[in-house]
Amino acid sequence: MKIVEPKFPIGAVVKHRHFDFRGVVFDIDPEFANTEEWYNSIPEDRRPKRDQPFYHLFAENPQSYYIAYVSEQNLIDDASNGPVDHPQIGEMFSTSGDGRYVMRQVNA
Repeated sequence: MKIVEPKFPIGAVVKHRHFDFRGVVFDIDPEFANTEEWYNSIPEDRRPKRDQPFYHLFAENPQSYYIAYVSEQNLIDDASNGPVDHPQIGEMFSTSGDGRYVMRQVNA
């Protein structure tokens, strides 16, 4: 298996290249790690390659908040468009003075 360095770090604000949503990265799979059912639900002509990073996002669109699973090829940077308002962000991240999301420290 070829290890690919992810383009976006945890805490990055990204948006989908084709659909109207954006989010904050909270986990990264080095390659596809979801169900076959999920993968096969994507139209064949739009299915992303499996051998690339896939990102778990606290996502939002104009109507709702949700968790998204997106291939790297379908994401672009969106940090310049301000904060993401997903209600679960505060459970995992704090914000820095420059608008980045920083993982909260876990107290053991």
